[in-house]
Amino acid sequence: MSSETVSSQILIKFETRSNRVKGLSFHPKRPWILASLHTGAIQLWDYRMGTLIERFEEHDGPVRGVDFHDNQPLFCSGGDDQKVKVWDYKLRRCIFTLVGHIDYVRTVQFHKRLPWIVSASDDGTLRIWNWQGRSCMSVLTGHNHYVMSAAFHPRRDLVVSASLDQTLRLWDLYGLKSQAKTSSFAGNVTQDIFGGSDVQVKFNLEGHERGVNYASFHPTLPLIVSGSDDRSVRVWRVEEVRAYEIEQFRGHTSNVSCVMYFKDLIVSNSEDRSIRVWDVKLRSTIHISKRDTDRFWILAVHPEKNMIAAGHDTGMIVFKLERERPAMQLCGDTLYWVKQSSGDRQLRAYNFDSKTETPVVTLSHRQTHPPHTLSYCKEENMAVFSYAQDGGSFELYPLGKSTVSNDEVRRGFYSSSVFFQRNKFAVLDKNRQIIIKNTQNNILAVLPAVHNADEIFWAPNNQLLLRGDDKVYMFDPHQKKVVATAAASGVKYVVWSPECRDTKVAFISKYAINIFTKKGLKPVCSVRVHENTSRMKSACFDEKAVVLLYTTLNHLKYCLSNGDTGTIKTLDAPIYLVKVAGDEVTYLNREGNLATMKIDTSEYQFKLALLDHRWNDVRRIVKNTRIHGQAWVAYLQQRGFPEVAMYFVRDPKIRFKLALECGNLDDAVECAEQLKDEAAWLKLSETAMQSGNVKLATTCLNKASSSTTYQKMSFLNFLMGDNEKACDYADMARDDVNGRFQMALFTGDVDARLKLLEEAGQFTLAHQVAARAGKAEKAEALVQKAMKGVQDAMKIAPPEDEDDDTEDLAAARQTLELRGQEASFATANGLVEAASKAGAGLVLPSKKANRENWPLYRIEESKVQAMLASGQAAEPEVAEGGAG
Repeated sequence: MSSETVSSQILIKFETRSNRVKGLSFHPKRPWILASLHTGAIQLWDYRMGTLIERFEEHDGPVRGVDFHDNQPLFCSGGDDQKVKVWDYKLRRCIFTLVGHIDYVRTVQFHKRLPWIVSASDDGTLRIWNWQGRSCMSVLTGHNHYVMSAAFHPRRDLVVSASLDQTLRLWDLYGLKSQAKTSSFAGNVTQDIFGGSDVQVKFNLEGHERGVNYASFHPTLPLIVSGSDDRSVRVWRVEEVRAYEIEQFRGHTSNVSCVMYFKDLIVSNSEDRSIRVWDVKLRSTIHISKRDTDRFWILAVHPEKNMIAAGHDTGMIVFKLERERPAMQLCGDTLYWVKQSSGDRQLRAYNFDSKTETPVVTLSHRQTHPPHTLSYCKEENMAVFSYAQDGGSFELYPLGKSTVSNDEVRRGFYSSSVFFQRNKFAVLDKNRQIIIKNTQNNILAVLPAVHNADEIFWAPNNQLLLRGDDKVYMFDPHQKKVVATAAASGVKYVVWSPECRDTKVAFISKYAINIFTKKGLKPVCSVRVHENTSRMKSACFDEKAVVLLYTTLNHLKYCLSNGDTGTIKTLDAPIYLVKVAGDEVTYLNREGNLATMKIDTSEYQFKLALLDHRWNDVRRIVKNTRIHGQAWVAYLQQRGFPEVAMYFVRDPKIRFKLALECGNLDDAVECAEQLKDEAAWLKLSETAMQSGNVKLATTCLNKASSSTTYQKMSFLNFLMGDNEKACDYADMARDDVNGRFQMALFTGDVDARLKLLEEAGQFTLAHQVAARAGKAEKAEALVQKAMKGVQDAMKIAPPEDEDDDTEDLAAARQTLELRGQEASFATANGLVEAASKAGAGLVLPSKKANRENWPLYRIEESKVQAMLASGQAAEPEVAEGGAG
């Protein structure tokens, strides 16, 4: 029959880019899919996480068929190298190869129960292999052209094959199965050439006008579907004594590459770059998805999930035909949702007070897709259902009786609809105008478009939420204006918290949830998931509106008002939250069944107690639950609760750090005693000083016992007025010359300063200190030592008579003694440079020098060079301008 074309968007969940994909297979349990490429590679993908797990490359040429085993870690493949290979994906290698075909291998498939593989080849034969015995059991001959596909029946001992000879053949394997029970096959050459009588042709199905590319069984009914180069999809009924064509679907404009059953629907793809979904009951196309340039070659249907995969010229896609989230609304203590049941869609209600579930109304069959949303009006006892297909439509149902006639259902073609007042609901037309209607479906008002909004959501106080491109608008239909705006893009669902003093609203998009206040739509917090690994599925506030629970593809999580998030539970399949009451969560699964589960709330209750400073609750939760681990310690430190973190830690190093953060010096001392580490005592002494505990600081420094601590102890005793102890501790730090000198300055100990300067070779400065302190004899002795150092540095032999100084040495003596004058900067530099070669050093003078108290002198470079050459000191000239 000719079907009416209907454009529709499939829900793509995963997509790859690669060379042409010729074979596909879903893993029955794990979220994996195999893709065999025209390049000869086989890719193993995790379609839920979007990651490539493994790549297998042993075939020589394109790989056209691939199939997972149902319960073994195996898959098989066949390609243009005429080989069938069996792989172990745990070992990540091919474990053996089956050889026998003499042309391309088109498809391969494991038997559901027996250790068999069926393969179809361009050599015109099918082969049944025993993969445990690694041998060919039977060669099925009869087709006179390429055999394009072969498949086992899911329950019966049958195989269906499709060939370019324009026929389908149904093979009976009963004899082969009986023979296999009594004998083992070792691969008989005679049998391989001429075939065997153990497999019989049950039916030869003719009707296609050109070659048949694919054929497959219905999972439960005695039906076969086939696709052909004649561009048709045909359905065949198989009975005990005959098989015949019962339906024909036309719509593809080129060769039909592959066709399969998906539940009670038929999915086909074609070289016309389209995927079509056919409803057998309606005898029409209900989905069409087209690509611009890529031809489709292969399909795969998941055996349990609502997943379909299609391979094309540049990769593959994994998709769903429709949303699995049931349309639902929680109204007070009653949940309303749409459930698919026995081929019908039914609105059901569950009352949380009485805990009873009842059917409300059966929806009409005019809509081939489930509703996108529902909006219930309690006062009028009516519900409006929105559908996204064909540009959008709605159906308005009265709910007084279980069955409603078509005449009682009011309909309209609008993109979105929602009740917002007792007897009024709003819809969006194709121009994005807001149309206000009553329950008789009469138009009451037409309001202009608001920022090109394309979706309407319910809001309290007779208002509406409108979704724009990157914002959500709170719109008051009575005032005809926007009263609040929130920045949130791609919003798919809206969840309101229970009415309370601090009512919140959550905007759920594909990868994020944004929480706002009801009043003014002020932002509270937001949470995101990784775009390549997860998606938001649903959300629900708890009874107090302080915690938002939300689900992703495989986790149940929570979000607090301060932005803290955490994982409560790992999920086997996505769920859709309905209500949270204490530790009980009510949800809907993908089948539309209502269920509850208990959860552990101690983690987020603990965080809430911390935020509210309810310390009794904190202690109770820590005592009665299993909250522990380094992650909690890091969290408590980050949030500024180190004193609480100490309850979780036994390691002295971590406890010491936490004790310092919270100022618990007693525990810090205990931990430092266990650590016996100098750095810990020093850190503790600093903290003790900052808190004013001098006694503890002294004790900690004594425990450290190093030159650094001696210096600190010296300074500490000086501050406390005990100069004697300060000097004693300073002397203990023998290596810290600067520290000892500073302490000598602080305490006014001239002898100690002179001693340190002499030890350092600073005779010039030592002379200055002695002279100013009135120690003339010491000053004279230091001059002699300084002169001796200069003589040694300049390599000048000392005179025989020390009283007969030369003129040059007298000048040097006069400069070094500094009697009544400041030393010349230039002359001092020359002398110091020479003295440094003899091991002497120079430190800064005790009196700070500046341009007012340090005269400047000019000296020519030639004089300095001559002085250094002759061992004499140059006579400086005072610069013009004096000290300026």
